[in-house]
Amino acid sequence: APTRGGMAALSEFESMVLMAVGYFQPITRAELSKIFGKEVSRDLLARLRYKDLIASGPRSPRPGAPHTFVTTETFLVTFDLQSLRDLPEMELVEHPV
Repeated sequence: APTRGGMAALSEFESMVLMAVGYFQPITRAELSKIFGKEVSRDLLARLRYKDLIASGPRSPRPGAPHTFVTTETFLVTFDLQSLRDLPEMELVEHPV
């Protein structure tokens, strides 16, 4: 969970959703819900937006053009990343050594 700037710690599920946005952005709320096999609430996404860790991305090309979410500069600074390329490889996240 983020620790810089006095940011309140994230719940485990908030952290997992934030990680999914980081790796799969731009991503819709429906796609996030599909990844986790349960509803990702608008409130949870609003909390991540309030903390400036995610923002609205481009509209999805899917029918209805749903909103997508992307990470922010604050996300990079909070996790001490220069760019999204600095995220650990997905295999290391799924199966830590």
